[in-house]
Amino acid sequence: MKEILHSFTEAVQAIPDGSTLMVGGFGLVGIPEQLIKALADSGVSNLTVISNNCGVDDWGLGLLLRNKQIKKIIASYVGENKEFERQVLSGEIEAELVPQGTLAERIRAGGAGIPAFYTPAGVGTPLADGRETRFFNNKEYILEHALTADFSLIRAVRGDRMGNLVYNKTARNFNPIMASAGKVTIAEIEELVEIGSLNPESIETPGIYVQKIIVGAQEKRIERLTTKQ
Repeated sequence: MKEILHSFTEAVQAIPDGSTLMVGGFGLVGIPEQLIKALADSGVSNLTVISNNCGVDDWGLGLLLRNKQIKKIIASYVGENKEFERQVLSGEIEAELVPQGTLAERIRAGGAGIPAFYTPAGVGTPLADGRETRFFNNKEYILEHALTADFSLIRAVRGDRMGNLVYNKTARNFNPIMASAGKVTIAEIEELVEIGSLNPESIETPGIYVQKIIVGAQEKRIERLTTKQ
């Protein structure tokens, strides 16, 4: 049985200044909305954040950027966030941009206990400058190190009291791999069900990877509204 939390303030209160966080989602899809809001309200600072991107200016991780709570972000996409761009260009925040597939594999490797791996992504580009490389079958590869975090904040559509989780469609993006790569994983879910209610064949994150669960409503904002004329 996992710890079921009853307030988002409670859920993030154990996250200290200087923590490394993984935050699930892609754009605004599958982000742990309420956990991020609680972090923004908590005032915790000096954070290193590992996420696909940094939300938008007024939602998602953009809330932490606005409050100057992030010192470094490891991401694959700058996206639509003008404040992120401003802080990077002014030197207020350190940004490590990683090819998206490499970012996913670094997180997956961290969860699997694999310390490093070689990838061809980035060979011959500035990403390879000063990096260890090796040739396999006459092809050059860059050494990449795995990523782990003090806390992983993820979102799932449904979970049971043992921490088993299922996701809704594209919310499967970074959430499942981040669940396994955090020392403490906090799952924000839309529905809590009883043990045995989930089809075992549908469980995507086994409860062994999850330490805490909290149920919360989702606003599910649209990152960029596109209409057909």
